[in-house]
Amino acid sequence: MRILEEPAFVLHARAFRETSLLLELLTREHGRIGAVARGARSAKSRWRNRLQPFRPLLVGWNQRGELGTLTGAEEVATLPPLKGEALMCGLYVNELLIRFLHRSDPHPGVFSAYQALVGSLSAGEQIQPLLRVFERDLLQDVGLGLQLDHEAGGERDLDPATHYEYLPESGAVPRDNQADSAHPLVSGEALIALRTGQINDSQQRELKLLMRRLIRYHLGDKPLASHDLFR
Repeated sequence: MRILEEPAFVLHARAFRETSLLLELLTREHGRIGAVARGARSAKSRWRNRLQPFRPLLVGWNQRGELGTLTGAEEVATLPPLKGEALMCGLYVNELLIRFLHRSDPHPGVFSAYQALVGSLSAGEQIQPLLRVFERDLLQDVGLGLQLDHEAGGERDLDPATHYEYLPESGAVPRDNQADSAHPLVSGEALIALRTGQINDSQQRELKLLMRRLIRYHLGDKPLASHDLFR
């Protein structure tokens, strides 16, 4: 199979053999793919310094088996480089995609959300609300979406004034106080804000703790290496 001019981003790159790179790419129509960029680290490579994360690319590759062979890579836009917290958050999102997406499983909605996220991070927009909405949409797209319309086990709408324990398999369960819950409580107001994407400063911490716990639950025992960057 030969693919030409596919929109893509590099999620991760590592040295492979003497002069090549082993890439994890997020593509619009083919999902996450693995590809070898032969000679990409050599001094005369046409791709030298081009195959970097967060750069919008058009790529081509030949696919035989699990790994493809890169045949083309052109940068289609120049965005301001990510720095500081924005860079760390970008690396975190890249690791999330590698962990949650199977190779060759198309997720065009995830690609569009990632493309928008990279643009927003490059533009210096407020980071934490962007991450929460991206995490929400990623879980939804891979079939692990949150129930943010109703309380668990019924049709009662979430109450902004109520505090909930959010259970991964069933949803938001009303709790009178923290002593009744094995996990930190989250307000109905914050859950509704996560649903709408209108997250204010006062809701950021509780939603960060919620999403971190849910992502850890779905990923299992292997921790995210990018969390070490924040520590």
